[in-house]
Amino acid sequence: MSSLPSTGFGLSTSLAWGTSNFLGGFASQRANPFLLATISNFSGLSSLLVLAAVLRAPGLSIHGQIWSLLAGAAGGCALAILYGSLSSGHMGMASPVVAVLSVGIPAIVTIVRLGSPGLPRLLGFALAILGVSLIGKTEDKTEKKVLGMAVLAGCGFAAYSLAIKQAGPGSAILELNSRFAAFFITAVVTLWRKKVRHFQVSPSLWATTAGWLDVAGSLAFIGASQTGRLDTAVVLASLYPAVTVSLAVVLLKERLTISKAVGVCAALAALPLIVG
Repeated sequence: MSSLPSTGFGLSTSLAWGTSNFLGGFASQRANPFLLATISNFSGLSSLLVLAAVLRAPGLSIHGQIWSLLAGAAGGCALAILYGSLSSGHMGMASPVVAVLSVGIPAIVTIVRLGSPGLPRLLGFALAILGVSLIGKTEDKTEKKVLGMAVLAGCGFAAYSLAIKQAGPGSAILELNSRFAAFFITAVVTLWRKKVRHFQVSPSLWATTAGWLDVAGSLAFIGASQTGRLDTAVVLASLYPAVTVSLAVVLLKERLTISKAVGVCAALAALPLIVG
């Protein structure tokens, strides 16, 4: 099987997700992250309903429905937590941590299933550990909170990746199911915490755009995972922090300390090595 389709899908995912996360984090500086995640998921769900109708996408098996709903629940919570971590003004710190965990966990599972990791992956894991250690080395309470949220988000996205792989073929319907679950769970949390009254037009428009980009990235990721190895798809897709960090530095003028900058570089360098 040629790796070109999987590579193209993976890189498209990184561009879409990186831009989407930047917009979501930027909007979350002005509104509640769970409210914006709900709006983002709703916009993505609406576009998927149209896409599924136009393509006349076939239904899923019970097995596929269960796994796609589980994927959406994990991804929905992770997205809201990610928005919260990015809203703090530390996008350059949080985004690589999320990426390393969302890559590392599925990669380890794939390695256990398919064989020995080899030297490149071991080096990648070492760099990932070094990078996260440098990024997490701080006495600042705000940065510690951001780091904790980034860890939770990374684990949530790892669970999404593993679940969507188990769901089987059917990109549009898979993502429709998972997006519905994501919308449902974030909407319930938003209503329970009475955050609807915090609605603002401008952040909501950014969240809507982020939702469209997130769906485009998710569809590309499903294509990547189903046309190649999951670890390859995950690593290429998870290069999105480079996009997020670049946008934050250029547009928001974020600054990193030397140690954290080294940590970010180490984490990003670890991603392609983990694929081997």
